[in-house]
Amino acid sequence: MDRQRVRLRPFEESDLEAMATYRGDADVCRFLPFEPQSPDDIRRRNGHLMGGTSLEGERGGVMLVIEHDGTVIGDLVLFHLDIEAGSAEIGWVVSPAASGRGLATEAVRALIDTAFEVYGLRRLVAQIDADNARSVALAERLGLRREAHFVENEWFKGRWSDLLVYAVLDREWMSGDASGA
Repeated sequence: MDRQRVRLRPFEESDLEAMATYRGDADVCRFLPFEPQSPDDIRRRNGHLMGGTSLEGERGGVMLVIEHDGTVIGDLVLFHLDIEAGSAEIGWVVSPAASGRGLATEAVRALIDTAFEVYGLRRLVAQIDADNARSVALAERLGLRREAHFVENEWFKGRWSDLLVYAVLDREWMSGDASGA
């Protein structure tokens, strides 16, 4: 892709209404650790990340919104920093209205680039419900390696859920060994 179609930027108060449109969708939240959210719910859950750029500290983390043609279509997080290991977790929530065009792939690729190039991390992990086929496909499309499959490891939203853990190292990403580079 010669031209980026998405823009990542820090989360702002003015994004809440747009975010509540997709985060308020029960289908979107089906595999996420929260129920459908209103703007107030998002503020309570993620307010500490608003405009933040530091991963350090107990509540450290970075939340970025994904914009396409000036519209917020999703958000990304980089959090749970393990300073000694140089690792952090990544996550994403994308509006169903934006699916099928490669926008989420482009946005998560940019987040991974940022994690390694700007924050100097060594390893990234994504934890995904095994039934979340779209997120599994996204992780695999980017070249993240499936490292674990925990069977029925958590009672989650009325069912026993399996957890998949995907990861990528900076050297794999930068060398192109992961297909995302």
